[in-house]
Amino acid sequence: MRILNVVCLFSLSLVCLTVLTGICGTALVVAAEPPEQGAAKQIDLGGNVSLEVVYIPPGKFKMGSTPEEKAWATGIEGGATPGTVRESYEGEQPRPMQVKDGFWMGRTEVSVGQFKRFVEESGYVSDAEKPGGKTQVFDPNWKITAKAPPHPWISMKGKSWRDPNFGFPLRDCYPVVCVSWNDGRAFCQWLTERERKAERLPKGLEYRLPTEAEWAYACRGGRESTYFWWGNDLREGEGRFNISAVDFLPGRNKIWPLANAPWSDGFAFVSPVDHYGEKGRNGFGLADMCGGVWEIVLDHFDPKGGHEELYFVKENPRPVCRGGNYFDVPGNARCAVRLGLQSPSYSDSRDGFRICLGVPRG
Repeated sequence: MRILNVVCLFSLSLVCLTVLTGICGTALVVAAEPPEQGAAKQIDLGGNVSLEVVYIPPGKFKMGSTPEEKAWATGIEGGATPGTVRESYEGEQPRPMQVKDGFWMGRTEVSVGQFKRFVEESGYVSDAEKPGGKTQVFDPNWKITAKAPPHPWISMKGKSWRDPNFGFPLRDCYPVVCVSWNDGRAFCQWLTERERKAERLPKGLEYRLPTEAEWAYACRGGRESTYFWWGNDLREGEGRFNISAVDFLPGRNKIWPLANAPWSDGFAFVSPVDHYGEKGRNGFGLADMCGGVWEIVLDHFDPKGGHEELYFVKENPRPVCRGGNYFDVPGNARCAVRLGLQSPSYSDSRDGFRICLGVPRG
């Protein structure tokens, strides 16, 4: 037997296959080793802009949280509001789940610079920029009062990912925000078509938003079930993530009037992607999986808890977002936290997304 050709393909679990031809002309396919966990590659978006993805192997984990975790989240240190239904969305107990196919995931959320490149090449107009469009942003006229909980967010027209109303200059290294579920899917479709046209994307694979199960599994970074990807102790989060902390708001001498992480993370609002470097990456090498910005996933929201398989509904779809954001108290930035957005076109200056490369879903 002699080797006539070697081609590197992605199978359902994204492994390289070697094609061998025998003396009788029979083709044999020998599976080589799959990529190593954490293997990384750069995707060229053109215009000197790239996007890095890392490989995550199949595996098992638990989705959800325990009563003890919920009690911590709504206690003094966690700072979430007790007595609401929000924590019930995580499920009554952690449920065993399995991600059957390996996949690649963006090391960071999609950045402003990467989304800008997409818009420049495709001419795409985001939902917030369309006629009648609007987005949720910080209210610069908001005054801190004794009322709780304070809500410094208002719906505004004329604001978008180009200007999220932060009150300071937008940088390409920030995670893109004020983008909707529709906008995230459009970015992924553009990237799929671009890579396929360049013959860098094998058949049977696509760029897309991660499913909720993929996201939850990836967030834990190889751990079965902990409050945060590094463990249960908030104190170990110092220098790892962007969260409501003791940082002055832009142009003010006050911090967010909610429970705070007891240190400065350097940012009252959003931080650059991967700002915390190796310390801010979980066991899979993914950065900013807790805090930073909410990450919109592919699934629709089920208030009873997340699903192992992709979950869609026909009426009143509400995309799921995961991971918490820079404004959230520590109890609302855990691995298990999940919320449903108002609609596929809804956007917010606390919401962004991260891409996935894998088998098509939905």
